[in-house]
Amino acid sequence: MKSERSLACSRAHDTFRQRGTIACRAVVAIAAFGVLSACEQNTFVPPPPPKVEVAVPVQRSITRYLEATGNTAPIKNVDLVARVQGFLQSINYKDGTFVKEGTTLFTIEPETYKLKLDQAQAAETGMQASMKQAEADFKRQSELVQRQAVSQATLDTSTAARENAQANLQQAQVNTKIAAVNYGYTNVTAPFDGIVSAHLVSVGELVGVSSPTQLANIVALDPIYVNFNVNEQDVQRIREEARRRGITVEEIRQLPVEVGLQTESGFPHKGKLDYVSPTLNQSTGTLAVRGLLPNPDRALLPGFFVRVRVPFDEQSNALLVPDVALGSDQAGRYVLVVNGENVVEQRKVQTGPLEGALRVIEGGLKGDDRVVTAGLLRAIPGQKVDPQIKKIEASPAPTK
Repeated sequence: MKSERSLACSRAHDTFRQRGTIACRAVVAIAAFGVLSACEQNTFVPPPPPKVEVAVPVQRSITRYLEATGNTAPIKNVDLVARVQGFLQSINYKDGTFVKEGTTLFTIEPETYKLKLDQAQAAETGMQASMKQAEADFKRQSELVQRQAVSQATLDTSTAARENAQANLQQAQVNTKIAAVNYGYTNVTAPFDGIVSAHLVSVGELVGVSSPTQLANIVALDPIYVNFNVNEQDVQRIREEARRRGITVEEIRQLPVEVGLQTESGFPHKGKLDYVSPTLNQSTGTLAVRGLLPNPDRALLPGFFVRVRVPFDEQSNALLVPDVALGSDQAGRYVLVVNGENVVEQRKVQTGPLEGALRVIEGGLKGDDRVVTAGLLRAIPGQKVDPQIKKIEASPAPTK
């Protein structure tokens, strides 16, 4: 009886062990399937193309300018000098002030020259009396000769006396004019409207002793010149454009000139061309040009270093892109363009002037090209990108 019970227990134990082994194998199989499934789900998936902003170039009419640097210069600049000798009696202006033409600035001992003028006028009056007497004597002797009351020799003497008196009168008149001129020089006046510099002599100082003594300087500031140079290539280009448009040399000289100071934005000062040199400077290969600008508020002073531009051509449908979209390398300037397959290309371009924040593209770009304007670091030539179409915010065209 005991042996049967033991045999039954042994069989039951073997059956449980077999079932446990089968269960373990099932668990292992399920785990292995899970691992294989996980390996199949983690296969490498390439990242999406980077997003970049692209835009087509802006098209609009632009004005082409000849740009240069120059210096302002006064239209009039005169040294005020003492033209007569004497002691400086008074200084009749304040240093650095604006004066009108004809204003008396210095007075140089006028009494002496006034007395010389009076003396010359008195001598002229005496010569006029002598001339009248000689003229009357000549007429009387002429009548007597006709009646044969006096000899011809007497008439000849009277004629000589009249001519001598006439010469003396002319000399006296010249002396009077010289005395008047010298008397006028005792008052040094402003030859034109302008600003007078600080005086260089003091009251009581003897001036004009051996040579003209400089007393001060006067400068006219309105209008004012701006001098600049144009290189030979630009000269030829402008002349060719003028011939194409039928513009004469005189009309070129009437082109507007725009000037800006180094601390100013744009070109707020307007004027016109005033002079173009007839020859080029062979040592520099440049042509001297001068503009004339109104300067009523005296914002421009002689000697300022200025930026100058002269409009010479109008171009319609010019292509412009943001200046920040351009790059540069040893070969020159370029832009990044996204082609029809969304692949980035590096496009060499020829650049023109800057119009606000936009750069004029002279060549190398078409009107329908998609130019990368943002995300430039993610745009690598030869690789695909995800272009996001944007519109270039066109800055307003510069005022004419």
